[in-house]
Amino acid sequence: MPDELDQYRSQIDVLDRRLLDLLNERTAVVERIGRVKQERHLAVYEPKREDQVYANILAHNHGPLPHEAVKRIFERIIDEMRTVQRNKMEQSPQNSAHEQADRREPC
Repeated sequence: MPDELDQYRSQIDVLDRRLLDLLNERTAVVERIGRVKQERHLAVYEPKREDQVYANILAHNHGPLPHEAVKRIFERIIDEMRTVQRNKMEQSPQNSAHEQADRREPC
């Protein structure tokens, strides 16, 4: 019979996989947002939007995780999402076409 610690660790493993699924789902949406931003020539970094995200999550946090910890976790998530968005925008076909045209034009 598994002991109590093993049971809790199994629960954590399941929760970690759920978190990973949600993070990957969030990343897919962030990539779509990046395409829209690129089409509209908008910046990746939007401090006002980040403030809205923090306000939203903190308003819905009822513990036991303290607000400061939640904000630090989401700061890290948002930072990684910005990196994904930047990388995706740099790799986009639209960006590649512009780079190729730039290379072909004489200096």
